[in-house]
Amino acid sequence: MNRSILFLAGLLSSAPCALAFAPTATFTVQRSATPAAATTDARVAPLHMSDAGEGTLNPATREKLQSLVDDNPVVIFMKGNKLFPQCGFSNTATQILNSYNIDFESVDVLADEEIRQGVKVFSQWPTIPQLYVCGEFIGGSDIMIEMYQSGELGEMIEKAKADMV
Repeated sequence: MNRSILFLAGLLSSAPCALAFAPTATFTVQRSATPAAATTDARVAPLHMSDAGEGTLNPATREKLQSLVDDNPVVIFMKGNKLFPQCGFSNTATQILNSYNIDFESVDVLADEEIRQGVKVFSQWPTIPQLYVCGEFIGGSDIMIEMYQSGELGEMIEKAKADMV
């Protein structure tokens, strides 16, 4: 054990290893919200909410997404499905919806890359999961938590239940 510690201490104190742990940057990246600044330096990248631009959603994907939203009173685009969520945020969103004892549709974005990227453009929201209730985009798991705690999501779900009958 002591040999291991001494070996690691020796590695950390030597100059070549110190460089390996703290490399120097060869250039800096600057972010600017103004397009004029972006044209003066090729390394300046404007910040965008989503990597996918508004025009990159093909018509077939848009139609499929619109159909899913229109045909299901409650639909969630998530990683995994409602029986087997594949990330913590999707699991949280699923648990919230399950607490209302409502039948909802889940769409596994991991199964279709076009849907995964397309839903971000469709909603203009960069993260997954994404919840739609009665055709209206609600938000992700953080917004669902806030609305659940305030009771606002429960009211929307009750309206969706009524629409199902």
